[in-house]
Amino acid sequence: MPDNVLIRVPATTGNLGSGFDCVGMALALYNEITFKIIESGLKITIVGEGAQEIPINTDNVCIRAANRVFDKIGWRPTGLSVHMNHAIPVSRGLGSSGVAIVGGAVGANELAGQPLPTTEIMKICSDLEGHPDNVVPSLLGGLSISGERENTIIYQTYQIQPPLKAVVAIPEFTLDTKTARQALPSHVTMDDAVFNLCSVGLLIGSLISGRYENLRSGMADRLHQPFREPLIPGLSDVVQTALDMGAHGAALSGAGPTAIALATEHFEEIGQGMSSAFEQHQIKSQIRILNIDNLGCQIDPS
Repeated sequence: MPDNVLIRVPATTGNLGSGFDCVGMALALYNEITFKIIESGLKITIVGEGAQEIPINTDNVCIRAANRVFDKIGWRPTGLSVHMNHAIPVSRGLGSSGVAIVGGAVGANELAGQPLPTTEIMKICSDLEGHPDNVVPSLLGGLSISGERENTIIYQTYQIQPPLKAVVAIPEFTLDTKTARQALPSHVTMDDAVFNLCSVGLLIGSLISGRYENLRSGMADRLHQPFREPLIPGLSDVVQTALDMGAHGAALSGAGPTAIALATEHFEEIGQGMSSAFEQHQIKSQIRILNIDNLGCQIDPS
């Protein structure tokens, strides 16, 4: 068993508009977590995005995930040193909590000699996150459709090839996922359910075929985004601007507040347009142009 391991985990975008709580895709923006067995105790260091806001004790969600694995296998190290290098913004709709959970679970499993298969790691991560749509692409990469049936995670993944890229506009403010969920209605109409069923079929079909003419309709949503828009000033203008500038589709990323556009060209122009649209509502944002990550969580024993 290794006593030192480096885990590299990609960011994710959840929902992609219509695929509420079941569709996710991995993006080429990464957190790196180094685990090292030490004589005793727990030592956590964090640098990068959100470093000052993230706990450095057992409340840290990465450590909680690692401890769930240790509890599951009935083994734990004498002590643990964990160094986290964060490039993924926290509470912005890019899957930061899922990334931490995947990193913790995979790291613990590696230190223990890989006793748990991927399916068990996935279930542990999904239970801790509350749903699998972010943890599956962080773990496996690419585009994923996932859910839970009879206490088992069911999923399908697909690789997404260039030239498709994600243009993300990351506002400077955070949005707690709990707050974003509280904005949702407890019931939806049959018309809205059917609308999203059609959309998500077009979404998946467009992305796996590489034929993007229906991606705009595929990312159209009535289940969550209209109810979250009041929490994110300018969101509808940002989405529309991205489409006007040449994006194939655009939507809220996860629970937000980040907006995402999928495009095959004009990436810089789309990003500038999205940033300007946010500025019209007094919101500053950071633009990132990201490849789709098809590898998922990567392990570098050292």
